[in-house]
Amino acid sequence: MNGRILIVDDEEGLREALAEKLRHAGHTVESVDSAESALSRLTAFGPQLILTDLRMPGLSGLELTEKVREGMPGVEVVVMTGHEDMTSAVAAMKAGAFDYLVKPVRLREVEALVERCLEEQALNQADADAEKEADPRDPPGPDAIIGRDPRMIDIFKLIGTLARNRATVLVRGETGTGKEKIARAIHENSMSAGEPFIAVNCTALTDTLLESELFGHVKGAFTGAAGSRKGYFELAGRGTIFLDELGDTSAEFQTKLLRVLQERTFYPVGGEQPRETHARVVAATHQPLEALVKEGSFREDLYFRLRVVEITVPPLKDRRGDIALLAEALLGRIRDSTGTTVDHIAPEAMELLDQHDWPGNVRELENALTRAALVARGRTITADHLHLGQEGESAARKSGEPMGKDSLDAVIASHLTAILNKADGNRSEAARMLEISRSRLQRLVAQLGIEAAAE
Repeated sequence: MNGRILIVDDEEGLREALAEKLRHAGHTVESVDSAESALSRLTAFGPQLILTDLRMPGLSGLELTEKVREGMPGVEVVVMTGHEDMTSAVAAMKAGAFDYLVKPVRLREVEALVERCLEEQALNQADADAEKEADPRDPPGPDAIIGRDPRMIDIFKLIGTLARNRATVLVRGETGTGKEKIARAIHENSMSAGEPFIAVNCTALTDTLLESELFGHVKGAFTGAAGSRKGYFELAGRGTIFLDELGDTSAEFQTKLLRVLQERTFYPVGGEQPRETHARVVAATHQPLEALVKEGSFREDLYFRLRVVEITVPPLKDRRGDIALLAEALLGRIRDSTGTTVDHIAPEAMELLDQHDWPGNVRELENALTRAALVARGRTITADHLHLGQEGESAARKSGEPMGKDSLDAVIASHLTAILNKADGNRSEAARMLEISRSRLQRLVAQLGIEAAAE
């Protein structure tokens, strides 16, 4: 792809070498020795890309970048410098530079960078032209659930049905699939949409604090309880209580929650008089509740009480047809929250998104796109902007090689395996023996790749 390039550098040898290399590649090139000369040539020459030195007599390359981005935002600028330091790199990128090169630059590297810049400009222009011709559409709201997969359509229909009643709902799915969004949609489409929606992460609170938050407490119930306090079940009115990761709660708490579902009453911590609740309960978990019931760590009667209506959210890898749709919607939210201008994903980048397994599901997709949008220079996310894969995973584990027997991970994995075997595979009992929460044990088991030993 050929383009119009302006080179700005007070070093004649580099200036001429770059010009010759880029002309040989088919580009139209002009070169000048100062930022002032460059500004005087902008209108007449009309460059698509400027390659500029950072430090020059008169205006600096940084000042040139700021003036170009302010007056001709469609023109990209690449800053080159022989003085590598964090301050100048940050300043250049903050001013809107497309990229930052440290001298001595390699001519082949510059040629590849120019090609990439021109390709992104072409994609941006094509996207802008398509935008002008397309019918305007209202972007989905931040809590909108996106999907055209038949399983998602079935969930949408079920949400509509649930809006007409107050049945207890159990939402199941992997971490990051959007279980809380499902719960919010049920609430917001119900006749009680004007009442509170209260979300509680059960794994983030100890049993005592969880009971106090949900049921409230009376004065003197525990140290520090200087007065009585209403809990969420009372404060919610006829709204919705969303209990996330309910599978990690204790047997004692499960017993008290069962009373709420059966009798619609509860006792505040330290209280002797029951109180009524009219709140709807929507619970969620990524845990295999059937297995927990079988091993005795989850009450069977509570399990059936929660499963009045069950919604299973499919993982993103099983509805790949929704990835492009989700990415488009997420980019709109990312632009609003970060102030970036990215609104297009290049075909090769979309191909990478389609091929990734997304163990973190929609949440991982949003994080990947947010990072890409922040490092992208123009309006387009390319394959170079994407960083897919599990952070913190060792190279050995990625390649399938065993961990060194003396590494910390190997020692921890060996100890966990021994405790799990001692507990006959019962994870709740193993967690008790290790004096950690069951959810933390689950995370370690998954992180260290010892699922087979934990069954």
